[in-house]
Amino acid sequence: MPQYTRRELLKTGLAAGVFATVGNLPLGAAAKQTATDWVTLGKSGVNVTRLALGTGSISGMVQRELGQDGFTKLVRYAYERGIRFFETAESYGDMHRMLGIALKGLPRDSYRLMSKVTTRQGVDPRAKFDELRKLANTEYFDIMLLHWQHTATWPSDTAKWQDGILEAQSKSVIRSHGASVHGLPALRQVPSTKWLDVAMIRMNHKGTRMDAEDYNTDGPGNVPEVVSHVQQARKQGMGVISMKLVGEGAFNREDRKAAMRFAFRNAGVDCVTVGYKNTAEVDEAIENLNAALV
Repeated sequence: MPQYTRRELLKTGLAAGVFATVGNLPLGAAAKQTATDWVTLGKSGVNVTRLALGTGSISGMVQRELGQDGFTKLVRYAYERGIRFFETAESYGDMHRMLGIALKGLPRDSYRLMSKVTTRQGVDPRAKFDELRKLANTEYFDIMLLHWQHTATWPSDTAKWQDGILEAQSKSVIRSHGASVHGLPALRQVPSTKWLDVAMIRMNHKGTRMDAEDYNTDGPGNVPEVVSHVQQARKQGMGVISMKLVGEGAFNREDRKAAMRFAFRNAGVDCVTVGYKNTAEVDEAIENLNAALV
């Protein structure tokens, strides 16, 4: 049997199959995409909705201040509107527990759950994953990220945590893995880090709270370089989730719309996560992403 490169497949059978399928669909149907479509995050094999509900606005303070009842209503509203991807982090205070309560009773296979772990020294990864699962009331996480990687040496510094995640993955406690990065020195390592299945990267058209040489800068990030690393990561088969789509709450409506367009049309991310404090923000994010995909 002849061997083909990926490029050759795209030029021949795969491309032909796609066009043949498109030709059998009603005009315009093949191109229609929505915020709540399921998409696969690269080589991870995990499918998520394009739009996620995040729980880390100001490190989760915004969501925590809703109280459990208010937060549960928000999560259930997003779920009913078609958002089936929920994400939290160890550093977001009580959000694992609050999210677990909010999702209780919903079929586990009907949504995807992502956590981010703080890669401290002297902590047993296996014990930490069990702790987070118990807090979130879940048997497994669909995605586990190494959180807040912000140095150029993070791929070697986190070797213990990478091994711990792979061990948990072999036991189906975690289904896929990756990292969230802050700052250009850390981001530059992403495309060449073979361990990664998923990368979480800050993205908006203005560079607000985005990546620069100093990971914690208050100034604008280097948008062209960030976009180039996103595209390189995609070429390596990684799924890319973007964050900071609303400039950490700083953007007006027009900028929120522009940021969503930029993430998908210019950078080419797979999905985005947004933190909400009310149902109107959920509706707006769905509307903005639907418009960006037209």
